[in-house]
Amino acid sequence: MAASSPSRRAPRPTPTDGFSTPSSITQAETEAILLQHIPSDADPKPILTKQAHMQFLVRNLVQGFPARYMSQDASQPWLLFWTIQSFSALQVGLDPGNKQRMIDKIMSAQHPDGGFGGGPGQAAHLLPTYASVCALAIVGRPGPGGGWDQIDRKKMYRFFMSLKQPDGSFLVAHHAEVDVRGIYCLLVTATLLDLLTPELVAGTASFIASCQTYEGGFASASQPYYAAIPAQSPAGEDFHAKSARLLETPRPPLGEAHGGYTFCALAAWVLLLPFREAEAGGRLPQIDVGKLLRWLVMMQGSEIELGGFKGRTNKLVDGCYSWWCGGAFAFLEALGVNGAAEGAPAGLPSGEEDEQREQWDEVDDTLFNRTALQEYILYAGQHPAGGLRDKPPKNADSYHTLYCLSGLSAAQHRVSPSEARRMQIHEAWVNRRSSVPGAVLSESKLPDQTRRKVFEEALAWAEDEGGSLVLGGADNRVNATHPLFNLTITHAEGLMAYFYGQSLPPRTRLGKSTGKA
Repeated sequence: MAASSPSRRAPRPTPTDGFSTPSSITQAETEAILLQHIPSDADPKPILTKQAHMQFLVRNLVQGFPARYMSQDASQPWLLFWTIQSFSALQVGLDPGNKQRMIDKIMSAQHPDGGFGGGPGQAAHLLPTYASVCALAIVGRPGPGGGWDQIDRKKMYRFFMSLKQPDGSFLVAHHAEVDVRGIYCLLVTATLLDLLTPELVAGTASFIASCQTYEGGFASASQPYYAAIPAQSPAGEDFHAKSARLLETPRPPLGEAHGGYTFCALAAWVLLLPFREAEAGGRLPQIDVGKLLRWLVMMQGSEIELGGFKGRTNKLVDGCYSWWCGGAFAFLEALGVNGAAEGAPAGLPSGEEDEQREQWDEVDDTLFNRTALQEYILYAGQHPAGGLRDKPPKNADSYHTLYCLSGLSAAQHRVSPSEARRMQIHEAWVNRRSSVPGAVLSESKLPDQTRRKVFEEALAWAEDEGGSLVLGGADNRVNATHPLFNLTITHAEGLMAYFYGQSLPPRTRLGKSTGKA
């Protein structure tokens, strides 16, 4: 997106049909505010005020969160994760004392029956379980008091299985709802901790595929339907609900396509690729990658919206969707839509692979405007007092600080599956079960071949440093983020190598970063 200048015509507002609604009024008001942040050619290069953002994060960490965060009492692991992963993005290290404080805080939320709750004494829930384990990937370590060995993986696995539903979905907590964000959190946690089994993921890929809407994005869940059965068997025995046969159709999605649901569904789909061959008796579930790609592209705002992303059709741009939508483009290469991945495109409709492969051969990182997204974050997303935000004139908060920084990382770096890195990991693999405490003991352990593939596919992501695009110069650079986990690649590798009992070979550089736009 070219920056506006005094000699250039002002960006055009979003067209309307002339019928005023609350939505159209809010859209016009937002555009008027963003118009004030559109740079001119005479403006200096944008600066990521790292020091101000670091002070914002340190303030929350040391002094405690402001009173308005009381509503987040059930999200205490999230507050920690948002804070310390923001430090990682900003290339800020933590001292051992603060790391230990964080480990102790996180472990206080581990539920006695498995998983993690939103705080000490709170019920276990899939979302804070993800936040807790990812936070431990950053600050934790093996050994006494380090957090990693204190995770009760046996109980966590049983907790996961207790949430599984007949249609392949999962409740986010006992007596709670089904939500694809919870499935993403479960699959990330299970992948990181070597907890995946065929019984855990049975039917889950089919459920995710059923959540895709007519627009191409994904909704939060779908509605299962079961075959009609008599109340009693011929022998007079009652049928149990678990014996009912799930119908493949209809399985209508519940709700509209949404950026957060779409990111989580797509990431979960990629995490499940090693299991797809065994899904549905060999009949592979499919997603429509063409519609998905079109929807993601259309979520990026126009010039007057500074190139930020919105989360739903006809909604306002919001800094957090820099990650939920902008970060999702990395998964398209994992699905082979650019023809680079062997056996691709895995997510395309059956019978159309060759035609679609040729159609997407030219797909590259210009699918979304990386410069424009960086402009939105740098010009409109930064709060003058530190921290990042949804949009001006809103306040900064921990959630938007992380996801704006993660979105900035997605725009700056090209991180994608690397065949060279996959082969390095493949050759270094040692066929042994993890010897760490708490290893899962199950009748349906993951076969070594599949377990190896899970490990390889999760860690084969690498940064093409020759593809870096850093607006404003090298001082604005943030760390690259692993698209699947929203951790640095180093932190993801460290945790997985430990729990899978593997030693990872050193990484090789794939290119040379320019360090500037």
